[in-house]
Amino acid sequence: MVSTSKLPVVLYHYDASPFATKVKNLLTVKRIPHLRVEVTTTLPRPDLAERLGVTYRRIPVLAIGKDVYCDSSLIAAALERRFPPAAGHPTLFPARKGGGKADTGMIKALCMTYADRALFPLAAENLPYRKFTPEFVNDRSAWLGKKIDPAALEANQPVVKSWLVSHLALLEEQLADGREWLMDTETPGLADLTVHFSWAWMQQFRSLRDLFDRARFPASIAWITRMSEYVAKAGSQQKSVLDNISGAQAAEIICSSETEDPKIVGFDAVEAARLGLKQYQYVFVTPSDNGKIPTVGRLISLNHDEVAIETQGSAGTVYCHFPRLNFVVKPEAAGSAKL
Repeated sequence: MVSTSKLPVVLYHYDASPFATKVKNLLTVKRIPHLRVEVTTTLPRPDLAERLGVTYRRIPVLAIGKDVYCDSSLIAAALERRFPPAAGHPTLFPARKGGGKADTGMIKALCMTYADRALFPLAAENLPYRKFTPEFVNDRSAWLGKKIDPAALEANQPVVKSWLVSHLALLEEQLADGREWLMDTETPGLADLTVHFSWAWMQQFRSLRDLFDRARFPASIAWITRMSEYVAKAGSQQKSVLDNISGAQAAEIICSSETEDPKIVGFDAVEAARLGLKQYQYVFVTPSDNGKIPTVGRLISLNHDEVAIETQGSAGTVYCHFPRLNFVVKPEAAGSAKL
């Protein structure tokens, strides 16, 4: 097996994606050079669906060699595991100041539930949908599973803004003791990076500028600024982006690379039986909240953290990984998928 440091890392993104920004920041802080493929803001995305057989509709998607990771929470876990501090990559779970290990389990829970699925959706409700094309609004309506009504969203913005004030108050409370980083760690960690990206994105919204009141939330505003400066400084000290390449080039690079040994993730037969699954059968993997487009493939690995399936595209096969939480794995109807 080729060491991870020698495998290509490819990020599928588009510049306006806040979650892509989150993953870019993770790659920067962990000092991982990578290639980038810019995809469209709306479906279809043939560079993923047709070339790699990955029909998952969210962005970003990250490939490490021939392993393709979906969902930013799993991408973070994969980067931490496959690019460890021992290999020269700063950890996303730094120790607490004064000693003591990081609270990794609760930090992961905070990131995937609170930051990604409680805070971020409120931020997104402030998007100026009236200014977007019908194509974009229809695409996001399909993603949400309900029709977006720009007028109704605008009418509800005072309520949403009030909720965001409450979230800022929680952030201020966490920082009230003068700590530098959210979990009082030696350096910023996953919690800082995951909570920060939503607030930094919201600072770009004209309608939300009055939220960021330095007199009312001094510690929070200082932390947001400090985090932005930390990431910018880390980015200035390295060449993170090796090149911007086409989808065809990326698919060739990925499919000609190697997968990680599936035994590392493993196959939990007890959990598989609980789900009515068997190794190597065809399955659907679908987000449980939104963007509910299934990806179909042959079940390779499954544990309490992630599931991996083998997908087939025009460029070849890849192992496509998803988190267990917030995703559903179901048997695919016999004979309707071909690899």
